[in-house]
Amino acid sequence: MSKAFIKQLYDRNRQHSSGFPDKESAEDFIDQLFSFLFLPASGRGQALTDMEKEFDSLKSYLSTLVYDVNHDGRQSQEVTDKFFEALPSVYEALLKDAGAIAKHDPAAASAEEVIVAYPGFYAIAVYRLSHQLYKLQVKTIPRLFTEYAHSKTGIDIHPGATIGEGFFIDHGTGIVIGETAVIGDHVKIYQGVTVGALLGISEKDHARRHPTIEDGVIIYAGATILGGKTVIGRNTVIGGNVWLTESVSPNSFVYQKNEIEKADHAA
Repeated sequence: MSKAFIKQLYDRNRQHSSGFPDKESAEDFIDQLFSFLFLPASGRGQALTDMEKEFDSLKSYLSTLVYDVNHDGRQSQEVTDKFFEALPSVYEALLKDAGAIAKHDPAAASAEEVIVAYPGFYAIAVYRLSHQLYKLQVKTIPRLFTEYAHSKTGIDIHPGATIGEGFFIDHGTGIVIGETAVIGDHVKIYQGVTVGALLGISEKDHARRHPTIEDGVIIYAGATILGGKTVIGRNTVIGGNVWLTESVSPNSFVYQKNEIEKADHAA
């Protein structure tokens, strides 16, 4: 390897390292925060004062990550304070998500099992926490969080997406939800679903690129719904493997027609 190439890498690393947090630290923080909120086994026997200390430690951890991005101590603390002020409402929203999954998945024994064992819940939790930072206009960190969840669960939810309460993900592998997607309350999505953008619309375009999914919609496995002008009306059912680039009226049932032909077994 030539010295010139090594120098090129060195110069680039110096140029770009100043605006990014440490990736491993970001991943460690989101796992610690999830555990603090939802995994009581890790805190069994822990005194209230110890939990308060852990909470303060998490605040300091996040402030450091934000500072690595904006290099402004005052702003980093303001962002951290606002994030943790919103944490109780995010927590309540996530309990509703866990309850919705437990209610609608016959295989779920309880909401507690969903919280501990379900990758869909983990992906939703990381999304909701990341979305708070996204709304506070923190760069990079929300994407690091959600891409980490993506790598662990196979579920790709952009932190900019807007998702209502009681969100249900079943199985989850292969789900993609884009940045400007708007998903209403009590929506159910199965594995392999894409809520994405149409080819030809620039990713740098600030206009809506992704669909709106209204309240009570069910989207079955493998369905693809594309485009910022596409609206799926409330209480609609989208069948498996459906491809949609246009709006659907409320209370509709959209499905892909299957045709079965009898095999000719004649000799």
